[in-house]
Amino acid sequence: MKVFDSTDIRNVAFIGHKACGKTSAAEAALWTTGVTNRLGSTAGGTSVLDYEDEEHRRVMSTATSVGGLEWKKTKINVLDTPGDSNFLKDTRISLQAADGAVCVVSAKDGVEPMTERVYGWAKDEGLTRAFFVSKMDAENANFKSTVQDIKSTVDKGCTAVQFPLGEGADFRGVVDLLSQKAFAFEDGDQGELKEIDIPADVADEIEEARNTLIEDIAANDESLMEKFFEDVLTPEEIVQGLAQAMASGQMVPVFCGSGTKNQGVTFLLDAIVASFPNPLQAPPKSGFIGDDAHERAPGADDPLTCFCFKTIVDQHAGKISVLRVLAGSATSDTTLKNASRSNTPERLGALNTVVGKKLDPIDRAPVGDIFAVAKLKDVHTGDTLSADGFRFDGVKLPPPLIARSVETKDHGHEDKLAAALQRIVEEDPGLSLSRDAQSGQILLSGTGQQHIEVAIEKMQRKFGVAAKLDLPRIPYLETFTVPAKNIEGKHKKQTGGAGQFGVIYVDIEPAERGSGLVFEDGVVGGSVPRQFVPSVEKGIKKAMERGVIAGYPVVDLKVRLFDGKHHPVDSKDVAFQMAASKAFKAAAAQARPVLLEPIMNIEIAVPEANMGDVMADVNSRRGRVNGSEPSGKFVVIKAQIPMAEVQMYEATLRSMTHGRGSFVMDLSHMEAVPPNVQQKIVKDSGFVAVDDDE
Repeated sequence: MKVFDSTDIRNVAFIGHKACGKTSAAEAALWTTGVTNRLGSTAGGTSVLDYEDEEHRRVMSTATSVGGLEWKKTKINVLDTPGDSNFLKDTRISLQAADGAVCVVSAKDGVEPMTERVYGWAKDEGLTRAFFVSKMDAENANFKSTVQDIKSTVDKGCTAVQFPLGEGADFRGVVDLLSQKAFAFEDGDQGELKEIDIPADVADEIEEARNTLIEDIAANDESLMEKFFEDVLTPEEIVQGLAQAMASGQMVPVFCGSGTKNQGVTFLLDAIVASFPNPLQAPPKSGFIGDDAHERAPGADDPLTCFCFKTIVDQHAGKISVLRVLAGSATSDTTLKNASRSNTPERLGALNTVVGKKLDPIDRAPVGDIFAVAKLKDVHTGDTLSADGFRFDGVKLPPPLIARSVETKDHGHEDKLAAALQRIVEEDPGLSLSRDAQSGQILLSGTGQQHIEVAIEKMQRKFGVAAKLDLPRIPYLETFTVPAKNIEGKHKKQTGGAGQFGVIYVDIEPAERGSGLVFEDGVVGGSVPRQFVPSVEKGIKKAMERGVIAGYPVVDLKVRLFDGKHHPVDSKDVAFQMAASKAFKAAAAQARPVLLEPIMNIEIAVPEANMGDVMADVNSRRGRVNGSEPSGKFVVIKAQIPMAEVQMYEATLRSMTHGRGSFVMDLSHMEAVPPNVQQKIVKDSGFVAVDDDE
């Protein structure tokens, strides 16, 4: 593809709920403009944008895809984003690379849960927006009710700029309310149109819809409003007024069509070219140079700055970074600083345009263009590459919500598993990788169960590493609840040669939560020689690590060593360690040990209609509701729930709220497990105490 001037570039994200028709509309645009040699289908597995096997199987997008096309001498970079709640972090990051957004809404399903969320993000980014009512050819399609649904639940500023001729199987064309022209769709999937007369049976409805459109346009401009009441607005004034209202976010036009039949998509492309902003019209990006706040304007002569919003990990080509030029002009063999990673130098290799997974070389990428480059050393999604160390202060993603333990199915391939997981995490900003210090389990964290499952499937396909998922072990702890005084620990062993001998006396009592082990040396008179006092502390620590009731580490104890006995020959380090271990076990028998469980702070945003059900569910999970407060159309419930009760919460909340609910959580504190719950945990643990003489 040739290099375009920045004024002839449009970056547009297609957003909406899953299966609303985003990818079908994008595929129709690629086919219409000659980028592809057939009309790609998500259902048929021929989509060039949903190119991953996992997307074909699930018939939905799991990551943002880019499709560069040319329409009326303008380059349009379409960002086809996911609409499933498991993969929306990819959508959130990708919106930062766009200047406009087309929100796709199904004519048969109307506004769905994720429609509201992703549209809200586009609005927060200040993007110019339009709606495309898709699936007009589907059974039960209803354009008028869909527009009303959009207006009442998503954006009251939406206004139809088209009137459909027929719906469902009778959908045969559209009327452009701006030009007052009617068009019928030609047979085939070429997207061709034929101008026709406005059907007489809908002429009055069309006139009413046009008057509503013109009144909405005039209402956003005082001079137009004055003329609207005194005279007739000219076609030029109507078009210009719409563009200005779109730019200010006061009006959002609504188009309609069918992506699967390539009907009506050309009107959408026309609107993108005519009414969406070019990159030079984008506001400056806020960020930092070092610790100093800075703004980066989208100027051709400003220092070259690129934002990485997508990473593709290919088993053959390696890592491919997809970047938007925020300022300057990018060419190959340019060295930039990765301002997100301590200004590590990165050299750009060959630059490419992107269509799905296909790359085509280009000479340069001007301000606002999107390009891909392979094999950068250490560039991740969300990083900024710049000539002067500018770092874009982009959106901060919330932490992953759920974790699953990952084990290799092939014994001995643990190193391969870790390496493969790391590469998958590099590709997906919504994933994170960690290792549980207590259990040693590898933990893969993500937005939801399906998110993690897709990552594991992709890892096996790309890197040949098979793995299985399980719920991670809850990091319970143990502690004592009452003091144990004057506890003796005695270790005596004779094996024919030098023996082992050590005796200690300790007091053990609960300490403040979070204090760990507080060890006090209270020995006087040398009953325990100075060199063996650290041995006693070491023995206590080892015993605490093993646990006493279910095999979990014991924490938050104060241990005071105050007396003991020794032998001039047989006393040694190991003897006093063993004596300490026996003393600890004896103390546990008196100190009423309990399990501690992690308690999570959780904030749950739900529609008000679901508030009662969600609160009742929190209570059923041994949770405590601490209050609630309104937040826009939602209510935020603040609660504390044991970690063990929320490992599968994502699926439950989605079911209760029909996908509209969301939550964030973090660790609050450790708390004693109720006796009935503790009894079950201890039984399930199969814990067997270690014999200290073994």
